[in-house]
Amino acid sequence: MDWTAAVDGYCERLGPAFWAEPVNAVTNAAFLIAALWVWRGARGIERVLAVVLFAIGVGSFLFHTLAQAWAGLADVLPILLFILLYVYAANRHFWGWPAWPSVLGAAAFVPYAVVLGRVFALVPGLGGSAAYAPVPLLIYAYALALRRRAPATARGLALGATILVASLTARTLDAPLCAAIPLGTHFLWHVLNAIMLGWMIVVLRRHRLAGGAAGR
Repeated sequence: MDWTAAVDGYCERLGPAFWAEPVNAVTNAAFLIAALWVWRGARGIERVLAVVLFAIGVGSFLFHTLAQAWAGLADVLPILLFILLYVYAANRHFWGWPAWPSVLGAAAFVPYAVVLGRVFALVPGLGGSAAYAPVPLLIYAYALALRRRAPATARGLALGATILVASLTARTLDAPLCAAIPLGTHFLWHVLNAIMLGWMIVVLRRHRLAGGAAGR
């Protein structure tokens, strides 16, 4: 694979120049702002998540400026790492699982996402967003399972999943609406995702401060 191959996958990009996607590039600052916002009150795994959230912004900026295959990897790997860490933290804090079952539960996300991603890929028009679609579904499932055990946490998770659905909608509509909106809608994916990921860390912190399941 040619890791320096150019990638042109977004409505805003009109050429190979560094600033060919200025709005998509600049809106990655939302991830940095969200990471700094949650850092102050974060502890333990929450701070690790905040660092990864910051890295998501950096990786996405590289992808939307350099637009090469290797930068695409720098974009998606921090997102995957955030998901795995959050599932681990959810298992530990929301359910009070020991460390190793929590790790195995997080690892199970990978086959879960692969299988359901292929199912969602069959949905017309979903395109590249199919790979992300299993994530809000999993968050809704956690929210449903926690509705009696930790209702405030369940509501927070459901809100996060709903923001992510809106974010995925913006990502999916970038190409179909390109003729009508030359700027595209991908930048909303950045802004809404930054809000959602920061909020998910807040949900975890509030659960911990409320003396939730494990208190770890």
